Amino acid sequence: MTSIAWIGLGNMGSRMSSHLVTAGHDVRGFDVVDALRESAAEHGITPVGSVAEAVDGAEVVILSLPKGEHVRQVLESEGGVFAHAAPGTLILDTSTVDIETSQWCHGQAGSFGLRFVDAPVSGGTQGAQAGTLTFMLGGTEDDVADAREIVTPMAGNVFAVGEATHGIAAKLVNNMMLGISILAMSEGSQLAEQLGLDAKAFFDVVRVSSGDSWAVRTWYPVPGVVPGAASNQNFDASFSAMLCHKDVTLAVAGAEAAGVHVPAATLIRDQLQRLLDDGFGGKDCTLVVREASPDGTVQGWDGR
Repeated sequence: MTSIAWIGLGNMGSRMSSHLVTAGHDVRGFDVVDALRESAAEHGITPVGSVAEAVDGAEVVILSLPKGEHVRQVLESEGGVFAHAAPGTLILDTSTVDIETSQWCHGQAGSFGLRFVDAPVSGGTQGAQAGTLTFMLGGTEDDVADAREIVTPMAGNVFAVGEATHGIAAKLVNNMMLGISILAMSEGSQLAEQLGLDAKAFFDVVRVSSGDSWAVRTWYPVPGVVPGAASNQNFDASFSAMLCHKDVTLAVAGAEAAGVHVPAATLIRDQLQRLLDDGFGGKDCTLVVREASPDGTVQGWDGR
């Protein structure tokens, strides 16, 4: 049994941490939202009142936070991880942050005698619930090996992708590609509809043909075609437009810094931004299908 501090009990963290409890670990959880701590307790997490209390005596600290600024604050604040973790503690950051923040985390952790692995995930809330997430681990060989043992109960796949920041780099590039796949799926589904094709019949063709993608098979944006797709639930979020926009924006920034041209990623970023501007950032990212609709209406969406 390992003593684990879990910081961030939102849609992902609450589901992920429960698998560690099932695996026999002692998990103390903190979130700034009282209701999330209370809910986590129903799944065997021991709720605590502060980051410091969660970290005290923990062998492993796992972060699941919305943005890089939250990660930095939790780590470096007076009551944060760096101030209270014992030397040698392993810190895993499953958050999606910019590469600069991840590099800062590795460097600062080392200066405090702590170990750090960037450990972002792919698979969304569905994968978090099922324990089938893909983990991408970046750090030293020994730290990554230890991290692999910890994350396995939450994972369907675990990849050691390289040195510090390579985990988050893999995540950002992957999610950029996902965004572009959503763009293609959105335009294809709307064109098929306007050409009179039955949605299910067209989907059956695409999923075994060259237009196939993970997005098509999992999130096809027409109701009644793929069980579990947001289009069946008024586009309520499994992966929100706000979070998808954040990830793609970080990837585009990384591409600009590297001198790589990513016009398709820029296009889906801008379409997601329009959803945010119109007040739909909390809706599912696949609602960008409205951008391809001739009149802005979408099957399965009531417009709110």
